[in-house]
Amino acid sequence: MAEPARVLFLLVDGIGDVSIPELGDRTPLEVAHVPHLDAIAAGGLTGLMDPVEPGLACGSDTAHMNLFGYDPRIHYRGRGAFESMGAGIPMAPGDIAFKCNFATLDPQTGVVVSRRADRRFEHLGPALCEALDGLALPGYPDHTVVVRYATEHRCGVAVRGPGLSDAVGDTDPLKDKLPLKRSEPLDDSEEARFTAGLVNVLSDAIRAVLGGHPINADRAAAGLPVANVVLLRGCGSRIRVPSFQRRHGMRPCLVAPTKIIAGLGMSFDIDALEAPGATGSYLSAFHAKAETVCDALTGAQQAPAAEGAETGAGADSSAPADRAAAAGGGSGSGAGGGYGFGFVHVKAVDDTGHDRMVQNKVRFLEVVDRMVGQMLRRLAEAEAAGRGRYLIVVAGDHSTPVLFGDHSHEPVPFAIAGVRHAVEAAFKDARRKSAWAGRPWVAGMPAELFGPWPEPWPQAVRGDPVRAFDEVSVARGALGRFPGSQVMPLVKQLAGVAA
Repeated sequence: MAEPARVLFLLVDGIGDVSIPELGDRTPLEVAHVPHLDAIAAGGLTGLMDPVEPGLACGSDTAHMNLFGYDPRIHYRGRGAFESMGAGIPMAPGDIAFKCNFATLDPQTGVVVSRRADRRFEHLGPALCEALDGLALPGYPDHTVVVRYATEHRCGVAVRGPGLSDAVGDTDPLKDKLPLKRSEPLDDSEEARFTAGLVNVLSDAIRAVLGGHPINADRAAAGLPVANVVLLRGCGSRIRVPSFQRRHGMRPCLVAPTKIIAGLGMSFDIDALEAPGATGSYLSAFHAKAETVCDALTGAQQAPAAEGAETGAGADSSAPADRAAAAGGGSGSGAGGGYGFGFVHVKAVDDTGHDRMVQNKVRFLEVVDRMVGQMLRRLAEAEAAGRGRYLIVVAGDHSTPVLFGDHSHEPVPFAIAGVRHAVEAAFKDARRKSAWAGRPWVAGMPAELFGPWPEPWPQAVRGDPVRAFDEVSVARGALGRFPGSQVMPLVKQLAGVAA
């Protein structure tokens, strides 16, 4: 039986959009020059995907859960644990955590002037988090606070101690120019009432520390927005689910500098890989993400030993079969016990939508496309050399239209193709051949790449007339419109991984 294909899944956060008059009533993706994304569409199957369900403007966390095959209606416990785990806070049963923003509050009116004190906060956030870490809570001597910096203006905040519940509301008003909220219990339990009171004390204690911090004094003197409040949102606890490998039969890794996505992956026992210089912001080494995931899939970077793969607090501890599969590499793990599934998350495109920057959304889509070119080259070379075969998937987790500045309900474009077919489509289509010629990530490809391949691809992988990757074109694709819960079954079918 042929070895299953190894899968590279690229998730472009906020990729979807709507027609924009400034762009001639086209979407940013229709306008962007993306020959490599177009090649994946031309070489495989396409469609429109509702990450969770039609009509829902979902968050990245619930969308990723659904795409990974974990129904958020059943398993979701709030996004705070994901952000905090990704930021480096271990989560144990009974702990609660928040996904937080450093924000600017008018202390006279109690109004949140700006929910983001500053996106360029990497040089200040760690120091403020250090000042808040271990914060004492008046009236709650048995509870401890852990704070870690995440990315941009965000941090993770966790609370440990007895009697806590994640059924409490946020202090975040969700929009600028609205009053800071007080946390309220979301059910009638004694634990929820107790925790809501603790959260409000925590919010006040954080404000007291930040209000007198030298960083904020310096920013005020320079006329910059101060970070004098932390908005506590998405209270959650660590979920307990079977690991990704047990559920899907592929040993997984991810490259996701955005902490909430890294923490979400950790909840499913997906190995998080570091890509030097890669961030969850505009200033990111996109090429490093491509190199890191391709090294992991092709065997240039071996997966760590599987011993203890199921020891995480979120794992199903009653899964010895999963541990046995991990020890042997698992179905679809690749030769040498490497990774069979590599996931890459790109955040910058979503930020352009939130920041309402039309031209920058076009620009960053083109940056992503160049990264895709690197991926195709690396995987095609490995396949031509007989080091496995590869499947590439491109999708989004939601739409973030620049005209709205927030997540919206439109479906997102989806494409899946064998790497061989994507490369063939790029070179056989005259319009795209010129786009590839002379590109540094294509120049020097081995000549045998376009001769006989060592392993035949099943022809069923190819099969629709779409030749461009954008919201309008893929609507004609063979996959039609489908929910995100169907992504992993489709991936496993085309990769040849046993269900």
